[in-house]
Amino acid sequence: MPADVTEKTKLSEELLDFVDEWKERPGNLIMILHKMQEIYGYIPRAEAIELARVMGVPLAKIYGVITFYHYFKLKEPGRNKIQVCMGTACYLKGGEDLIHEIENLIDIGVNQTTDDREFSMEAVRCVGCCGLAPVLMINNEVHGKVTKKQIPEIIAQYRES
Repeated sequence: MPADVTEKTKLSEELLDFVDEWKERPGNLIMILHKMQEIYGYIPRAEAIELARVMGVPLAKIYGVITFYHYFKLKEPGRNKIQVCMGTACYLKGGEDLIHEIENLIDIGVNQTTDDREFSMEAVRCVGCCGLAPVLMINNEVHGKVTKKQIPEIIAQYRES
């Protein structure tokens, strides 16, 4: 059995307080999972198991929600989270080219993380910056009207920080 299943995990006080606040409210599970992802950056398996125990819900119910909604992540993202917009405007103006350039530059594909955990990348639907297409976001910082030639310089900014 994996170590994370046999070892008892304690949820953070912040999350436990949030669980207490939301435990009896409608829509509680999804709100609690949002808080968990906000705290950890993803939904760690050991913490999901402990949350199921604390809330008295089957683990399958938690994983049903996590896997249904694209927002929730099961793997720890990189320190720098790259999101390439693939909404209609960005796609038509070269969003897919940006993904290919990033894949070549940092040697990962969509929904992957570099071995050094420095970067992770995902393709996302419209980020609401259609006038700046194509757009990519790194750690919620918007980069608009991006060209393939700009990608190395943009990525370098985050390697240094």
